Amino acid sequence: MLFSNGVGRDDDELRTGNAMIIDPYGRIVAETPVPDEAVVSADLDLGLVPLATGRRWLRGRRPELYGLLTQRLGNELDPRATRFSDTPVEVIAPQ
Repeated sequence: MLFSNGVGRDDDELRTGNAMIIDPYGRIVAETPVPDEAVVSADLDLGLVPLATGRRWLRGRRPELYGLLTQRLGNELDPRATRFSDTPVEVIAPQ
C-alpha cells in the first residue's frame, strides 16, 4: 500500500506531506524522514502477497451483497460535506 499526504494548507487543516510504503502485513517498508515534500521508494517482496490477509479475505467476499452497497439512499453527501459535517447520521434502510 502507498500513502501520500498533500503539502500545505487545505482549508483549516495543514497537510504535512508525509508518505509511506506499507507491506501486505502492515509493516512500514519506507517513509518520509520528516514532514515535508519528499519521495519514498522501496524494493518490494512480491513473495509476501499470496498469503497476505487481504488476499485471503478476497476469497471470502460475498458479491451478492454488493448491490445493496451501491443503492442510493437519499442522504448522500459530497466528500467535503461528509468530512466536515457535525450532523448525526440518520439511518435509512434500503428499499
